Amino acid sequence: MTSPAIRVSGLTKRFGQVVALDHVDFEVPPGTVFGLLGPNGAGKTTAIRILTTILRPTDGRAEVLGHDVVAHPTAVRRLIGLAGQYAAVDPNLTARENLVLISRLTHQPAASRRPRAAELLDRFDLVDAADRPVRTYSGGMRRRLDIAAALVPRPPVLFLDEPTTGLDPQSRGALWQLIRELVAAGTTVLLTTQYLEEADRLATRVAVLAEGRIVADDSPGVLKERLGRTVIELAMGDETTATHAAGVINGRIGRTPEAEGALLRLAAPDGSLLLMSVLHALEDARLTPRTINVRESSLDDVYLALTGRRTGSTP
Repeated sequence: MTSPAIRVSGLTKRFGQVVALDHVDFEVPPGTVFGLLGPNGAGKTTAIRILTTILRPTDGRAEVLGHDVVAHPTAVRRLIGLAGQYAAVDPNLTARENLVLISRLTHQPAASRRPRAAELLDRFDLVDAADRPVRTYSGGMRRRLDIAAALVPRPPVLFLDEPTTGLDPQSRGALWQLIRELVAAGTTVLLTTQYLEEADRLATRVAVLAEGRIVADDSPGVLKERLGRTVIELAMGDETTATHAAGVINGRIGRTPEAEGALLRLAAPDGSLLLMSVLHALEDARLTPRTINVRESSLDDVYLALTGRRTGSTP
């Protein structure tokens, strides 16, 4: 049986009286993408900072490729790449100079430093700006360079903390493709993201953190199945009517819709039967939805059910 690339067991981190992580457990198989999701303050970045040896845990254990992050931090650092939420490149150097510097700091062979920099500049569409100071870059360009810097030593394990924040759709799509290529070549990726579409498309497995605890850990498909295959959305016109309609639906079929202003939302394994029951209940109460939308459930729906928030409120 293949050992996990990342193993976390009972991981706990306290900052004074604040518990950022509370006995967190998960494993990441090698050569896969693992998505770590959760609202602001859930503990995602704290977990990554422990796994990358920046923070020491209060309790519990974390390993990367069999190396304990506390007992053997130097060994862990040689095996990982990290792109955090904020660009770590030097704004006074050019992109090319930054990448060559990272090559030197990570002890890459001298003959490979400039070719590796050129390769990454091309891959991240930074060739035209390669010899400009980074301080002249846009936020999206800096983000691309920061991720390129994390890839300089070809790490077998890559940590990406909200990697596509600030990127335009084209750049985001290009990065998704790059992540797929890295994983196909054997790289293990742990990412946090505010875009659940990103986790849905990339991650083999997803863990949802809420208040420092794992509240779900499974494949995106299984999490969506657990919630229900179909989501019904009813726009009732105004919030008062929606509240009335929610009470009618609950009284008739024993299900309380999720309310978001004037919008009511229900998930079920069999949406057609549920929709018929809901419409009959509303018709009897002389309530008519302004619009009806029936769709497949998404990871966003799962996230809301587990954390009480939609991704729009997640950093």
